[in-house]
Amino acid sequence: MNASEKAQGLEVASKIAALVGLFKSYFPDAKADLKPWCNDPDTLELVDPHSIDIGFHLPGWSPRFQSRSMLVQIRFHQDPIEQSEGLIGVEISAFNHQGQAWRLSTVDNWQCLGNYQPAADIGEKLKKFCRQVFELFK
Repeated sequence: MNASEKAQGLEVASKIAALVGLFKSYFPDAKADLKPWCNDPDTLELVDPHSIDIGFHLPGWSPRFQSRSMLVQIRFHQDPIEQSEGLIGVEISAFNHQGQAWRLSTVDNWQCLGNYQPAADIGEKLKKFCRQVFELFK
């Protein structure tokens, strides 16, 4: 779900702001997009209501990232018994002119998978970002 729509209440809005600040601390050139999903019926059908989705756009295509844009999805699971949401993981998808370039998921093996790969230091920074997201939502 778009971060702009999920930011209801001070606690969630503060965490979203912290997420953006955290990402920009690693990648200062990235521009945050709190509404990466369009509001058309076909797109909304694909959106996970239990996630916070933020787009990050680089100034142009980056050979170090092998992409121009990234979609960061913070995924949660609704616990019906406890009436609360718990963090499942973080997924980062990078896109270039051919579509999805690579994907990093903390649910799987924390590896960048795809036809294109970011530079090793970029991958490590993304993993550090993901670890800090877990700390933020602990």
